[in-house]
Amino acid sequence: MRPERLRSALTLLAAATTLALGTAAPATAAAERPAAAAGHAAAASHGLGTITELIAQRLLQADKVAAAKYGTDTPIDDPVREAQILDDVRARATGLGLDPDAVAAVFRDQIEANKLVQRGLYARWDAHPDERPTERPDLAKEVRPALDRITTQLLAALAETEQARALPSCGPRLVTAAGWSAFDHRLDVLHVKGLGRALPSVCDAS
Repeated sequence: MRPERLRSALTLLAAATTLALGTAAPATAAAERPAAAAGHAAAASHGLGTITELIAQRLLQADKVAAAKYGTDTPIDDPVREAQILDDVRARATGLGLDPDAVAAVFRDQIEANKLVQRGLYARWDAHPDERPTERPDLAKEVRPALDRITTQLLAALAETEQARALPSCGPRLVTAAGWSAFDHRLDVLHVKGLGRALPSVCDAS
């Protein structure tokens, strides 16, 4: 599945899952879960659920990054920091026996997805001042350590799923896993769009 088609499928399925399940009351959602548990278990069994879970967690950190930067002179784009992240994951990928270029592509998607969400939040806060964050998280002490932890876990998950990610079935399975992650985290439309942007490079199969 081509990256553009995969991205569209991810966004559409995650959005549909969110609309169908995420708006239900907690008791209703809990009642629906057993009927769909087999699909959820299948998504997790091949490790792709772990990947989409970690990527969703990373994506939600964009809210804190945006809250830390909004209203300051710190830009959303940070080429120096982005280059440092990509250099780091390339080196660590080599140590794990992974293709450093393929891993860098996955993390480049994470960076772009994060910025997509930040820009969306900026636009939301500009239009609705009452929704602006009331606290400014500490990037160095709070946000970046969380991102670093997720990076380590995501690299391990990529190593564990190397064979599964090379199969032609990776794309459809990733779409399913992404839908469950969107549901589990109750992602809104903006974050679902970010999830779709974050995942196209996960599958190695053409």
